[in-house]
Amino acid sequence: MKKQFEEQIRLIESVIADTSLIDRIEMTISCLTTSLENRLPVLVCGNGGSAADALHITGELVGRFYRERKAMNVICLNSNVTVMTAWANDYEYESSFARQVEAHGEADGICWGVSTSGNSESVVQALRQARKMNMKTIGLTGAGGGKLASVADLLLDVPSRSTPRIQELHMQIYHFICEQVEMRVNN
Repeated sequence: MKKQFEEQIRLIESVIADTSLIDRIEMTISCLTTSLENRLPVLVCGNGGSAADALHITGELVGRFYRERKAMNVICLNSNVTVMTAWANDYEYESSFARQVEAHGEADGICWGVSTSGNSESVVQALRQARKMNMKTIGLTGAGGGKLASVADLLLDVPSRSTPRIQELHMQIYHFICEQVEMRVNN
């Protein structure tokens, strides 16, 4: 246990020391704040554990993080089981998020994809569709960003290739982002 916790501390310290990542986190907060102040949609998606993270992010921003406020226009694409399963059954799973981006996205809104590897095809396709619609794209991934690196305007790639460590860092980062967005959005 001690070894694992020491590894987590080392990774957190490396995130703190990475000024480029810190700058991209700040730019993410700024983009989210601007879109949400303008009531533009923020669409979040992921698969597996990243789907749980996408739900968590959405819950924090639609509900509340620390303070009482109006709900924010955030939709978790992997939460609509009916759309996902109908689309996957009739067409394919890989485009199920992209189809929802087409339905709910707006220019200058945001599509935020979460993927530990950065190679989740359904998430990659969602960000591609968002770009076609002039939305901003955010990728939250492990080291290097995988395929999402080429479609994310803002890539938040954490310095690990271990899925559990990536997910732990993701939670710390998106909690910070949610806290800061909540503090900055005037609604």
